[in-house]
Amino acid sequence: MSYKDGYTVAVLGATGAVGRAMLETLERRDFPVRELRALASPKSAGQQLTYKGETVTVEAVSEASFKGVDIALFSAGATTSLEWAPKAVEQGAVVIDNSSAYRMTDGVPLVVPEVNPHAAKAHKGIIANPNCSTIQLMVALSPLRSIGLEHVTVSTYQAVSGMGQKAIDALKREVENGDTEGTLFPVASGTNHYPMAFNVLPQCDVFVEDGYTKEEMKLVNESRKILELKELRVSPTAVRVPVVYGHSESVSVRLNRPVTAAEVRSILAEAPGVVVVDDPLRGLYPHPLMAVGTGDTYVGRIRRDLFDDRTIWMFVVADNLLKGAAWNAVQIAELLITR
Repeated sequence: MSYKDGYTVAVLGATGAVGRAMLETLERRDFPVRELRALASPKSAGQQLTYKGETVTVEAVSEASFKGVDIALFSAGATTSLEWAPKAVEQGAVVIDNSSAYRMTDGVPLVVPEVNPHAAKAHKGIIANPNCSTIQLMVALSPLRSIGLEHVTVSTYQAVSGMGQKAIDALKREVENGDTEGTLFPVASGTNHYPMAFNVLPQCDVFVEDGYTKEEMKLVNESRKILELKELRVSPTAVRVPVVYGHSESVSVRLNRPVTAAEVRSILAEAPGVVVVDDPLRGLYPHPLMAVGTGDTYVGRIRRDLFDDRTIWMFVVADNLLKGAAWNAVQIAELLITR
């Protein structure tokens, strides 16, 4: 990509929760946008959004939408990405895709800027944004590669916003009036469903044949690709909780040598994108509300396992719409324009 004072940026899926967060993040990080194109499906065309105090009218996506575009941020689902990303690339755009469409495709970089920024430069037109729960896990784990990662066990506590605006609205209906009719929890075929309010559901995404969910397998496969550790052992459980914004993760990591909590705490305190909040005796530890509205990954409850001096436990929290999606995507865009 040639370097210049301003870039033409398209956001596909601009009216969705992540799309709107992408617009906000471009503005907050003062990305050098010369021209902004807000794109969506025909049914959303004509809506008006605000960017830097100016009104932007949403356009229906078409092949002409990407003519002259430098960077296209996609957040409209895998099906849409599979259809439109190649067309955008043909027009000369670099696509940063937030869907699952290309994450495990050979030759498509899967990037967390704090972890593997070098991968972004190897793109062939498409760069994949990892899954939200994977991103924050990578930011917390990557600094410990210097010690050596052997086995990661992670249980997630994922906000309903990870399922989109409809899920947020469904949770609010349940809390306000107990209405569970037509609830979206969990996502599954058939008519079975459970209330989300005041409940915890051990299901994120659909189940696959071995009893794991697609969300859990994303944690396994994406972690290995990003960290470039093809044999890394990752044991996941993904859980949906009645939180609107902010994913949390309980993480156990077995390292290649004995460590202390103080050593791990010191390493993480110097790591990019990590905020250590770890003084539990004073009531200081990460929680979802702490992360909302930020692009940081918060880590606390750092402690050595009671029975294994090579295993460390920690609690990891991030805003799933920002660091878990929009913020990370814009950070990738910044890598592209950095000399």
